[in-house]
Formats: sequence, structure tokens, C-alpha cells
Amino acid sequence: MARGLIVDDSKFMRRIIAEIITGAGHVVDGEADNGQDGINLYDKLRPDFVTMDITMGGKDGINAVKEIKAKNPDAKIIVISALNENTIRLNDQKIQADIYITKPFTREDLLNAIDKLL
Repeated sequence: MARGLIVDDSKFMRRIIAEIITGAGHVVDGEADNGQDGINLYDKLRPDFVTMDITMGGKDGINAVKEIKAKNPDAKIIVISALNENTIRLNDQKIQADIYITKPFTREDLLNAIDKLL
């Protein structure tokens, strides 16, 4: 069992991700709807992994990933975005997420990513 943090501006997407995570026996420690809240929750909760959307209001996922990784290089972050990894890297080559999943994704895509991280 691992503890996860979900960061996505879509309540619907957070619910889908949470159902997949908890259905596999993991725990959702927290949810955030923007990058800054995600950073704050990461600092408070220290989860085993984070799922991070990229396109959000306020602080986006690219900057949130960079901030979390700057303070916590061992943080395990899965980017789940409608943008693919190449598009994300064109915008910022310094993003250091561990795994990238493109929306739409399957239950197996997410669980395989979590298994790889842990």
C-alpha cells in the first residue's frame, strides 16, 4: 500500500484517479486543484507518489513539479496530462517528472506507472 497525492484542476479527473488508486489498495492522502496547493500538500503530507496535471489555473504543473523536485529530489511524480511528454519538454526541458501518461489513459496505465515508481 502506498500513499498518493492527486493534483488536477478537474474534480471529475481527481475522482477517476482516486478510484483507480484506492481500487488497487493504495491510499489517497490528499487532493489539490492547482500547483501551489499541490506543493503545500506535498510538503505537509510527504506522500509516496504524486499525480500531477500540467494545465491548471494559478501555478501550473510544470512549475509545481520543478518546485517539489527542487526541495525533494526523491519525490516520485507521475504527470498525467492531455499534453504528451514531447510537448511538455518543448515548453520546459528542465521538468523532472518520473513518468508521463497522456490523457485519456487506462487503469492499467496508471497502475503500471505507480508500480514502476515504487
